Amino acid sequence: MTIGALSLEAGLTPPPSTDNSLAQADSEGADVALAAAGDQQAFERLYRLHSARIHSLVRRMVGGEGDPDELTQDVFVRAWQRLSTFRGEAQFGTWLHRLAVNLVLNWQKGESRGRRRFDSEADVDLTPGRRHPVEAAMDLEDAVARLPPGARRVFVLHDVEGFRHEEIAEMLGVTSGTSKAQLHRARMLMRAHLER
Repeated sequence: MTIGALSLEAGLTPPPSTDNSLAQADSEGADVALAAAGDQQAFERLYRLHSARIHSLVRRMVGGEGDPDELTQDVFVRAWQRLSTFRGEAQFGTWLHRLAVNLVLNWQKGESRGRRRFDSEADVDLTPGRRHPVEAAMDLEDAVARLPPGARRVFVLHDVEGFRHEEIAEMLGVTSGTSKAQLHRARMLMRAHLER
């Protein structure tokens, strides 16, 4: 006799199943395999599952510099083109997240040709924006968007997305010390902006 049958005989309800998350992972894996074989509906399901998170990441990384909608679309176009390279060693969402980070970093490199890698503080507009009647409502997204591009990239990757300094250094092509310095700079600039 199974545990579920014993529970029912004793008048107890069986514990909730944890199979839902497993089923979702299996479903995503099946959709990845179908999409890699050219199934557009499977890829659309993957898009619906991941588009909000990818858009949020892209929006935070570009700040006010670019069009996050267009870059998010570019991420999914690139994912469709490169789906055959997905080996399944990581979850699809992780692979897609990394693809988005790389695409935004490459876009930013193209946008900043001829400029220094990290802008100076003199270029930062830290004047507070128009305040709403409720002073307690801080616009953290606005504070992040006002950071210089280098500091913003490191802040988003470390404090928002949870990457380690070594991973950030590898992604950005800098040392981990530079990553730490840029994170410190970002935090100090945000503190100065939010204390005004």
